[in-house]
Amino acid sequence: MIMMGHFALLVFLAFASMQLLCIAADHDAAIFYDSFEEPFNGRWIVSDKDDYKGIWEHSKSEGHDDYGLLVTEKARKYAIVKELEEHVNLRDGTTVLQYEARFQNGLECGGAYLKYLRPQEAGWKPKEFDNGSPYSIMFGPDICGLTNKVHFILKQKNPKSGEYVEHHLIDPPRVPSDKLSHVYTAILKPDNEIGILIDGEVKKKGNFLSAQDFDPPIIPAKTIPDPNEKKPEDWDDRVRIPDPNAVKPDDWDENAPMEIEDMEAVKPEGWLDDESEEIDDPEATKPEDWDDEEDGVWEVPKIDNPKCQTAPGCGEWKRPMKRNPAFKGIWNPPLVDNPNYKGIWKPRDIPNPNYFELDKPYFDPIAAIGIEIWTMQEGILFDNILIAKDENVAESYRDTTWKPKFVVEKEKQKAEEEAAGSDDLGGFQKTVFDVLYKFADIPFLSKYKLQILDFIEKAEKQPNLTIGVLVSIVVVILTAIFMLIFSGKKQQPRVEKKTEVAADTSNDQGSSGEKPAEEEKENETGGAAPRQRRRDT
Repeated sequence: MIMMGHFALLVFLAFASMQLLCIAADHDAAIFYDSFEEPFNGRWIVSDKDDYKGIWEHSKSEGHDDYGLLVTEKARKYAIVKELEEHVNLRDGTTVLQYEARFQNGLECGGAYLKYLRPQEAGWKPKEFDNGSPYSIMFGPDICGLTNKVHFILKQKNPKSGEYVEHHLIDPPRVPSDKLSHVYTAILKPDNEIGILIDGEVKKKGNFLSAQDFDPPIIPAKTIPDPNEKKPEDWDDRVRIPDPNAVKPDDWDENAPMEIEDMEAVKPEGWLDDESEEIDDPEATKPEDWDDEEDGVWEVPKIDNPKCQTAPGCGEWKRPMKRNPAFKGIWNPPLVDNPNYKGIWKPRDIPNPNYFELDKPYFDPIAAIGIEIWTMQEGILFDNILIAKDENVAESYRDTTWKPKFVVEKEKQKAEEEAAGSDDLGGFQKTVFDVLYKFADIPFLSKYKLQILDFIEKAEKQPNLTIGVLVSIVVVILTAIFMLIFSGKKQQPRVEKKTEVAADTSNDQGSSGEKPAEEEKENETGGAAPRQRRRDT
């Protein structure tokens, strides 16, 4: 038995030694790795730009002894950068970009993405790092208003025009809506495949050269509408027009009012004609320190007339208004098919002068890693930033640095749910949410996708609303089906005026670059509504 015990101990020690050797080997295989176990001062450079007043802190992740880089204040801009010892060539084999982010206080409006910067020859300095600093790739979560996505943006130079253009991954994954640690991974493969993983699970795959996966496409269209061609003045694109032969009926009175007095109404019995709705407050007295010269003539404050509380009304009785049966409004001739309709005009296509072909994207090398965000939430923790050339290395880091923390956090969350008596409901809700997310991706519901996703997001934040939100989404789906099947009217086509979008949108990155996505509307009423009078009812 003693020999067996010694043998088991030797096996355990050998296994542990192998694990340590594998971790050490993976660390050696990493191009860049920062665990933030040591203070970031001296290694990362905080921007001196005036706009970026957010304070970074070397802090432990809540509930762990593991350190990270913490966003400490809400409603601030933050910018910090780390130069790499060697530039990373993205055109050479596989490249894996990975890091952890935890929204310890939740995330309602803000970004938590990284920017992988081009060499400083492109025109930036570490101490002046800001949202205009040129990057090759922007990757990571961003949420605000209707924006909820894990960005992947490639910024590539057009070899024909010389302009840098942002290419956004289409339909990126959504950001996990909880306060747990999550690990985000982007895998760039030599066959032009791009994969986005969250917690090691593939959430999105695409191809850099596919027009269906990036907007705008990395390879431009071969033809474009001729920008110099103008619609002929005699081109009639009105599908229907007012009937030129229609005549307003003789009995159509455009001046008839919408409402008239109800002549059949009778003043209610007991109406107090000689009483006012408001009277002077009999208990009010003029303040002793009131100065008529400085404060003006003192007036007795008014109160509701108690006699009017039991009577049907007070003051002058007026007949109520009712809808005028003779009201028809402004007459307009009916619409008829336009005999001169020529169809929707569009300019002819011409060869695109900026067209080019590539066998793979033109990746600028990565010279630094930067975090440049604007956020309304504090408590965002960045950790374990990794650049590697091997997917297995990234997986090993996830298993050794992220997964143990996540398991602890998940168990704690489960215990809290069970303590609140919501474990069974939570499982039901998760199933419901998974199904609803799939519904949101159905093509014929695309018009309602943002509305459905907004409903789901609210339900995830307020679990007690799940059933109500489910009913709301079912109503939306049934409405869409009804419109699809029973819409009898053919929609009138029209020419949409297209807005030119600048190719370089580095000053408006995501929803978190400069300002909140939603602004408060001003009250248009200008004050409280007047008290309704009894005689008006």
